[in-house]
Amino acid sequence: MKHLLLKYMARLTSLSEAEQHTILDEIQVEEYRKGTVLLRQGEIPGKCYFVLKGCVRQHAVDETGRDITSNFYTEEQAIAIFNVHKPDKSSDSTLTCLEDSVLVVGQLDAEREMYAKYTQLESMTRRMIEESFGQFQEEFAAFIGSSPEERYKTLLLRRPGLIDRVPQHQLASYLGMTPESLSRIKKRLHRERAETEL
Repeated sequence: MKHLLLKYMARLTSLSEAEQHTILDEIQVEEYRKGTVLLRQGEIPGKCYFVLKGCVRQHAVDETGRDITSNFYTEEQAIAIFNVHKPDKSSDSTLTCLEDSVLVVGQLDAEREMYAKYTQLESMTRRMIEESFGQFQEEFAAFIGSSPEERYKTLLLRRPGLIDRVPQHQLASYLGMTPESLSRIKKRLHRERAETEL
């Protein structure tokens, strides 16, 4: 699993092979069972994560009591909680493993020490987060200006594997529609595909 991290270090840093392997020896990799809650809404985060294997759902209960999905993190995606702007530093979201998952776990309080030791590691982390955030902004802009059907089609195009990995009601929440609407869209697209193949 750690070969994924080596790939990022090779691409985003000029660390020597020996330095890369030393860092890998210090990095904490943990396995989590499906259903494990990594962070609860309202808690103060103490860790950040990078997904080597599995799927983690980011979700929150709104003021009406609805559980709304804001993201799904899968292989090679960093999970960063941006909460420094909040006076109490609490998380707006809950992070739950939807599958058995293997994650790199970073302790936020030990991060500075690691970055001081390996300055390029901080640069690499920043670039990974920038790439991830850039992708998120692009997806969010497309999401706002599109219809529910267009959102589903975009998801099929960009993250086709997600459709079979997450429950339909969570996928519908992520796409900003009801499970019934998602079901109708899926049936209509399936029917259209079948008709064009005739």
